[in-house]
Amino acid sequence: MATYTYRCATDGPVDVRRPIGTAPATLACPACGAEAVRLITPPMLGIADRGRMGLIDRAEASRTEPQVVTSLPSAAGAPRPNARIDPRTRGLPRP
Repeated sequence: MATYTYRCATDGPVDVRRPIGTAPATLACPACGAEAVRLITPPMLGIADRGRMGLIDRAEASRTEPQVVTSLPSAAGAPRPNARIDPRTRGLPRP
């Protein structure tokens, strides 16, 4: 469900919730019945927490301005050589 905003000449802005893509260009105002015209509004992306907004900003920036690196990243998530191997997967090839 999306929230669509309409402007009534008499009552001002009116918000209506409809399934995405089903909002008509005009709508009868629920208060006075006059014709209300649909407004184009930006999506509400700025209401997320700072971590999510930072992630969105970094992803958007990497599309046109990728970060330049001078060395390979460390293998922090790589398994340790002395880690115990599950006996069920012992015969599988290892990297």
